[in-house]
Amino acid sequence: MSAPVKAMEFPMVLLRLADWFFYHLLANSFYTAAMKLKNNGFFFFFLKTPSTIKSPSPSSSPHVFPLYPNVTKCNLHARKSETVVCDIHGCLLRSHSFFPYFMLVAFEGGSIFRAFFLLLSCPILFLLDYNLQMRVMIFITFCGLRKKDMDNVSRAVLPKFYLENINLHAYEVLESAGSKVVFTTVPRVMVEGFLKEYLRVDSVIGTELHTNGKYFTGLLSSSGLLVKHRALKEYFGEKRPDIGVGTSNIHDHLFISLCKEAYVVNRSEENKTTTIMPRERYPKALVFHDGRLAFLPTPAATLSMFMWLPIGIFLALFRLFVGICLPYNLSILLGVGSGVHIRVKGTAPMKSQTGKGVLYVCTHRTLLDPVFLSTSLKKPLTAVTYSLSKMSEIMAPIRTVRLSRDRRRDGETMQRLLSEGDLVVCPEGTTCREPYLLRFSSLFAELADEIVPVAMNTNVTMFYGTTASGFKCLDPVFFLMNPRPSYTVHILGKVPREMTCAGGKTGHDVANYLQRQLAAALGFECTSLTRRDKYLMLAGNEGVVNDKR
Repeated sequence: MSAPVKAMEFPMVLLRLADWFFYHLLANSFYTAAMKLKNNGFFFFFLKTPSTIKSPSPSSSPHVFPLYPNVTKCNLHARKSETVVCDIHGCLLRSHSFFPYFMLVAFEGGSIFRAFFLLLSCPILFLLDYNLQMRVMIFITFCGLRKKDMDNVSRAVLPKFYLENINLHAYEVLESAGSKVVFTTVPRVMVEGFLKEYLRVDSVIGTELHTNGKYFTGLLSSSGLLVKHRALKEYFGEKRPDIGVGTSNIHDHLFISLCKEAYVVNRSEENKTTTIMPRERYPKALVFHDGRLAFLPTPAATLSMFMWLPIGIFLALFRLFVGICLPYNLSILLGVGSGVHIRVKGTAPMKSQTGKGVLYVCTHRTLLDPVFLSTSLKKPLTAVTYSLSKMSEIMAPIRTVRLSRDRRRDGETMQRLLSEGDLVVCPEGTTCREPYLLRFSSLFAELADEIVPVAMNTNVTMFYGTTASGFKCLDPVFFLMNPRPSYTVHILGKVPREMTCAGGKTGHDVANYLQRQLAAALGFECTSLTRRDKYLMLAGNEGVVNDKR
């Protein structure tokens, strides 16, 4: 090759790179941004919730009118022999953006720093088209993420938020068919577990991610982002699915046009209450879930959380100090003044005439249940627990005693504690966030004749004060970091003697009776699930707490 040709080779490469950067990337992205500003208005963009600032949504094509009937027009009868195809993003889910679910993976499976970096990418995402948005979010969320952590989030965290955002009309069409296949540009690992376990979907075809050993690289596999209409052709071949459900986007029109019948989800109806699936319609009961975030982390909500964190940490430390170091009356006054809401119903029982203490049987919502009961009664109590970290024992403002899981030894321990004073026990053995009560252990019923059931319930808006796979010693801190955490303490009357073991009932009869009484007081549902069931599902273990936590 001659010298002049070599001299021209490098400048030509630079020109091609410049052409790609300025035209294919910047020009297209700024054109997309300009169209968004034109249609939404510049100032309206900043005033709107950031979740609508065009986080990736495949159904976000302006001025596109549906060519197919609304999904509500679909006949749901006699469909069990037919096949339905649809997407979870923009179709089965009511939320316009998939950003919150990437944020859940980044925060719960990664770290707070990964979540913050994803939040910082929001202005950049607004400038990019859909494909680049998805690639950027995948890279930030998955780069260096362990496959094990993604599996935990997919199993224990995401289903709760998916169920709360299911589009009822689209789900009814999906449920009516005998065969269900979902095609989506979303990473398959984020949705497959939920779709198969909760919605009984037969196959999930989604974007595949590149991995290296036990970690995600943040890159796509060689097949790239899934193109739905192409994937449908490859999956079904010459056969046409019976029903297709999509959005009004032109790409979804290509997708559902390959079906015998096609319907679209009307975005104008997505926020209507008629599209919200009530809890009793859930295809599978949501009893257990994990993770710290109690809200759907849209960009606006996530930004609010990060702005609140410094204040929340200070408030949590202040509330802990107040609860540990100050007398009851003062701690209640300062606690309520700092935003903690305590609602007490019922009155404290009369002192036992047998000389033994009263046994308080509580529902278990957080590790702070005995503390709030002690504060509400304004007297010291002793709490027994199966699993409590050393740090939690040190931080506890009341006496705590750890049980050994040996029935005889634990019975002797509780008898001794009752002879010394009042005792608090949570027979469920573990916490449950949802309106369900787990199976009650019968051990407590065999030890005392004077039993007082206490219905405990909590409400949080930002952070959950329980975890199955995280650091349990931080549970009280996270609960107290909420802006206005609330506790309801409903003290029921003493159990009638004829309903105790002294009245001829068995321990199991007493335990079941109390479970029903407490469930009725709270409006909860009784289950036969146990602590072991919870931890096997959420953490893959039997719930033994490491002392280091």
